[in-house]
Amino acid sequence: MSQSTLTSEWLTNFSDPYAVLGISLAADDRRVLKRYRTVAKLLHPDHYTPEDDTTKDLASQLFARLVNPAYQKLKQEKGRKENVSLLRLQVRRLYRATPLAPKSDLACQLAQQPINGVDVFYEQAIAQLSDTQYQPLDQFEPLTQQLGELNLVYLQLKMGDVLMREKPTGIVSAAEARPIQFAPADTETISESYAQRHYRRAQEYMKKGNWKEAEQELRDAIKIEANKSEYHALLGVAYLQQNLQSMAKVYLRQALKLNPKDPLACRFAPKLGLEVAPPANGAQNGKAQKVQPDNKAAKHHGGLFGLFRSKK
Repeated sequence: MSQSTLTSEWLTNFSDPYAVLGISLAADDRRVLKRYRTVAKLLHPDHYTPEDDTTKDLASQLFARLVNPAYQKLKQEKGRKENVSLLRLQVRRLYRATPLAPKSDLACQLAQQPINGVDVFYEQAIAQLSDTQYQPLDQFEPLTQQLGELNLVYLQLKMGDVLMREKPTGIVSAAEARPIQFAPADTETISESYAQRHYRRAQEYMKKGNWKEAEQELRDAIKIEANKSEYHALLGVAYLQQNLQSMAKVYLRQALKLNPKDPLACRFAPKLGLEVAPPANGAQNGKAQKVQPDNKAAKHHGGLFGLFRSKK
């Protein structure tokens, strides 16, 4: 951002007041005011040295022409609802013209989140970008654009069912538009197959001892489908093979939480001091017991011999 004087044309790139302030679409009065005060301090002339007149002038213009108007739009609930409605309208227009294709890494990751993880990831992404949105000022333009993209992707995810149910209008008739409708069941099937594909690739990587590559594949699988114990268990083993015991423990514990009888988690959890449920025919006094690993099997393939049988 090199504008010493902000042109009206340049200012139109920042029509989303939520992105300008660096707050989520769920922000209330208190959060809006708190963020406004934080940005005001960062852009205050006293924040800059007397020698840095150009940056000081730019900060003053940003505050006067973007930040302050954004706050005026969002400081009351009525204004926030109106601006969210405008963003929803923008999403509908984009959806009818062409599917929204995220460009930034965080927006792409948000688009791949399971529906029950969208809100948490979105809030964390907004917080991450807003931390450095105005420091230094050169960050303002790219980060604010990323914040705006996050807002659109988030709304598209939350409006997904509504968008698909809307009747098409304009030149394309309803009969012509029908083939591109997506049923929820088809989307679920596609998501599941992609997750399974990541899982299979991870298995192949781990057979070759490529733990880092396997780790990335499994993280991608969990983003798509977070309720599969085998994904968490295998990721825990990948971390264990890299001597990252704390991370391994987190994912093995989650695998056991999802499925207390997950065979891979039951085998490796005791190595980290985690307790597993006893077999049905070996329970004693109803207490969990630690499973002793098979030392002979552990000698093969870095302790992963026989762990890559196909899941059905």
